[in-house]
Amino acid sequence: MKQYFITGTDTEVGKTYVTCQLLQAAQKASLSAIGYKPIAAGCEQIDGEWVNEDALNIQKACSKIRANKAIKITDNNELKSVNENNEESGQTLPLHQINPIALRAAIAPHIAALEEGVALTFDEIAKGLDELNAYQPDLLLMEGAGGWRLPLTVGDEYTPTYYLSDVVKVLKMDVILVVGMRLGCLNHALLTAEAIRADGLTIKGWVANDITGNMARYQENLHSLKAMLPEPLLAEIPYQVAPNDEVLFAAIKQIS
Repeated sequence: MKQYFITGTDTEVGKTYVTCQLLQAAQKASLSAIGYKPIAAGCEQIDGEWVNEDALNIQKACSKIRANKAIKITDNNELKSVNENNEESGQTLPLHQINPIALRAAIAPHIAALEEGVALTFDEIAKGLDELNAYQPDLLLMEGAGGWRLPLTVGDEYTPTYYLSDVVKVLKMDVILVVGMRLGCLNHALLTAEAIRADGLTIKGWVANDITGNMARYQENLHSLKAMLPEPLLAEIPYQVAPNDEVLFAAIKQIS
């Protein structure tokens, strides 16, 4: 089994979209795949449960579960059946397992947690990861919130004392970096990559995600990133267009 932490150069750079694309591509490649978003801020209450849209999308992209094990799909017809919630093909993972910490306010999670009386702890995050690992998926993708240095706990005057990156360090997970392709991405990507390496972790690769569709000198910026980041470009995701399966299969081959 392979597991990775998905981080981004900033918030709103498409981490969830990339996570879902990789999960679905893995299943098309006959691998079982589960996504995990331990912390999500910005939820609405549905049937008594706080629901985050990103977490819901990850839930839909995950492999189904049968006999307490993630189902491995062998052909696209079976994948279509499973994704249409055919109960005979397996059960959908409960949302609370995919997103155990759902914060109501769409603000910095450590501030929302403080206001809502929720503890953001290593134990809670690791426990959720262990529960999903018990399903024995071939691939598990844990998506962060915000960027690499996301505060979890704070001391006096909201001073951060522990970060989500500290959790990833303890878990010793390899990292996939999502680069939001917009003005400033060169600096954001280089600083994020430097921070990940300084934490002693491996960047398995990075994904260029076109989040605006109108970035000036897009190709020139992409070439600069390729030259400056030693890690491989796993995939290039076009703006509001589903990426080519072959591109995603190549990415899955590199991380599976």
